Amino acid sequence: MKKIFIDGAAGTTGLRIFDRLSERRDLDLIVLPDEDRKDPGKRKEALNSADAAFLCLPDDASREAVSMIENPDVVVIDTSTAHRVAPGWVYGFPEIGGRRELIRASRRVANPGCHASGFVALVAPLLAAGAISPDARLSAFSLTGYSGGGKKMIAAYEAPDRPALFDAPRLYGLTQNHKHLPEMKEITGLLHAPVFCPIVAPYYAGMEVVVPLFREEMLIAPEKLGEIYKEAYSGSSGVISFREDADEAGFLSAGAFSGRDDMEIALFGNQDRILLAARFDNLGKGASGAAIQNMNLALGFEETRGLVLA
Repeated sequence: MKKIFIDGAAGTTGLRIFDRLSERRDLDLIVLPDEDRKDPGKRKEALNSADAAFLCLPDDASREAVSMIENPDVVVIDTSTAHRVAPGWVYGFPEIGGRRELIRASRRVANPGCHASGFVALVAPLLAAGAISPDARLSAFSLTGYSGGGKKMIAAYEAPDRPALFDAPRLYGLTQNHKHLPEMKEITGLLHAPVFCPIVAPYYAGMEVVVPLFREEMLIAPEKLGEIYKEAYSGSSGVISFREDADEAGFLSAGAFSGRDDMEIALFGNQDRILLAARFDNLGKGASGAAIQNMNLALGFEETRGLVLA
């Protein structure tokens, strides 16, 4: 039986991972009492005694946790931004770039960011197939539920006296320095980071990432895009699927995949203007679900064990 430790189990991502894994009988969860959760000695002991450790912490705390690990056999899955483009770490998106085998062989896996997951899923296969140029200057907007902001944002949105402005979607990342941009650029192979417009809306969970394309940006016929996605995700174990009839009577809800760990890719538009769309749960394939998928691969379990799929 594999031993698992979640460092930061009280946070939003950590809680979802704990809930998913606590139902499994093939894992032994190492749980520290509340009074020991911030004790460096107790944390170090737990980190080094685990077969896999999830780091659900702020960036600096994740780096500190990694420095505590002396056991070379511990698989570390970091859900923070700290190591996503760092040398020696595998970017934990198994469906692209042959990363599934890299994750299986790695002891250091950086879990993707939620917004970045949708962008990477949409753009990376097109670049790999030569459908768009690495020099393309793209844009993207992403609609997320407020759980994507963690416990502080959840409390703010669920407060009985929350500001009236919270009742409508709110654009953020206005300086174009969002923390997911480095991985969105590097992992896809783009030479330029996209213009990125993340939006938080007054619902709990669910994400919709959209990348618009003009015909002039495509190096192949628009009708070939779907074939690229079908081929790219044919071996994704059902975690990512391409759907040709995804719209709901002319609409596309960002909440359709709430509570699930899979992702849907779809295309809309016409011969001149195309919308690439990815829908998933910001806490599922955008965070906790992806982390569990990476753990399964690294520890030799069935890739989708414990995941909630369609």
